[in-house]
Formats: sequence, structure tokens, C-alpha cells
Amino acid sequence: MSTPEHSPLGKDTVYADRYDPGLLFPIPRADKRAEIGLGDVLPFHGVDIWNAYELSWLDLRGKPQVALAEFHVPAASPNIIESKSFKLYLNGFAQERIADAASLTDTLLHDLSAAAGAVVSVQLHAAGGASLPVSVLDGQLLDEQDIAIDSYGPPDADFLQADTAATPVAETLVSHLLRSNCPVTGQPDWGSVQIAYRGAPIDHAGLLRYLVSFRTHNEFHEQCVERIFVDLTQRCAPRQLSVYARYTRRGGLDINPFRSSTPATPDNPRTVRQ
Repeated sequence: MSTPEHSPLGKDTVYADRYDPGLLFPIPRADKRAEIGLGDVLPFHGVDIWNAYELSWLDLRGKPQVALAEFHVPAASPNIIESKSFKLYLNGFAQERIADAASLTDTLLHDLSAAAGAVVSVQLHAAGGASLPVSVLDGQLLDEQDIAIDSYGPPDADFLQADTAATPVAETLVSHLLRSNCPVTGQPDWGSVQIAYRGAPIDHAGLLRYLVSFRTHNEFHEQCVERIFVDLTQRCAPRQLSVYARYTRRGGLDINPFRSSTPATPDNPRTVRQ
């Protein structure tokens, strides 16, 4: 069964060092989307950007090669790929002899697209290159507000308010206080979130309290970002909205979901925490 409980999460694992696409464990998006009122027609566009920092293989003469890999999984794909299975799959290339980086890219594209149920883009970056520089998320920082907070879960959309009588604004807001937990192991996932919108001004204190209310919530990264998008849409009715979370890495992987009311492709700005 393709449910989180049947994934490799929280289980003793043999770390294979040979290629095995069967290690990839897809999980359907539909069940968690139904919990927040989403059906087949999605209210957003988007992508899940994965960065892999521990990819290695052998060339045809047996010499190890290393690279950073960047994967874009469409938000419209029917499945997410469970992150531990993704790690195990990538680790399986460690002792595989592969002709060149292009051949590896083709294999990754084929296997990941099959697991996600949609075409996944794949790009390899030379380990000695200048790719993925450390950046700062653009936007006004919410975290310096002098407010009391005492709600840490479940996520409470009642904190979200917009002043519909005020002049509409266009602003980008950032918080580094996002924390949620793996729904199987309970291990914490730490992230920064960037929210850009046009519309009635959203109350900053309420927004920060809302984001902190994810602190003990159990849900995958992609699901948290979609919940934030839907709650903001329903409670604040912005004319345009995007939500972009940059999570810290685990097992050599970071996951960065992006959801937007309009088609857009975000940059991949590795933050100092990543």
C-alpha cells in the first residue's frame, strides 16, 4: 500500500549501494488534499524543488563521481515521493558504473517521473561549481514582532485576518519559525516560508501565530504548504498568492514546495539554514 505507514520511514534499513528503482515509494497526494477540501481541480500551480547533496556514482573506469542534483516535481503530479525512499534510491548509485552524467540524468528522469506519475525535471550541478549560492529570502521579516504566542498545534486558521476595508497592498512576508513533524516518525522538520500576496492587508501578528501553530503538527512538507495556501485563500481572499517553503535538509535532501495562484517558476535560493 502507498501510505506513509508502509514507507521506509521509522524502519530499520539496509543501505544498498546498487541501483534499484524499486526503492522509490510514491504516496498519493489525493487523500491529504481531500482533508483540506481539494479535489481534482486545484486552486494553485506549483512545484516541489528537491536538492540532493549526496549523489555519487562510478565512471566506467571505477573512479567515483559526485554532483549536486536538482529535481522539480510538478504539484499536479498524482504522487509525492517519500523522502527516505528517495535517499535510499540515490544512495544506490554509489557503486554503479555509469557512462556519463547525461546517462545518469536520463535514468533519474525516467525513474522519478514513473514514481511521481508526471514528468520530473532533473539537473546535475558539478560539485566544484558555483551553483546554489546561499541567498536571503526576499520579504519583510515577521519574526521580530513583540508578541506572545501560546498555540503550537493543530494549525489554527482562526488567527488569519485581513482588513477588507483598507487599501489593497502587495507585500512579501517571510518567517523562519515554521516547524512541523514527520507524520510517521514524529521527527521535526524545520523551514522558512515566504508568502507573497496582493489584496486586503493581512494581519502580521495573526499570520505569525498561525505559522507557529504548525509547530506540533504532523504532515509532510508539501502538505503543510498546501494547507497554508488554502487557509490564506479562504480566510483572507487575496487576489494573488504564492507560498514558498524552504526546508532544511535531512539525509542529504532538502524539499522546497511552492504553490501559486498564477503559473510561475520560483528560483532555487539555498538559504543559510540549508
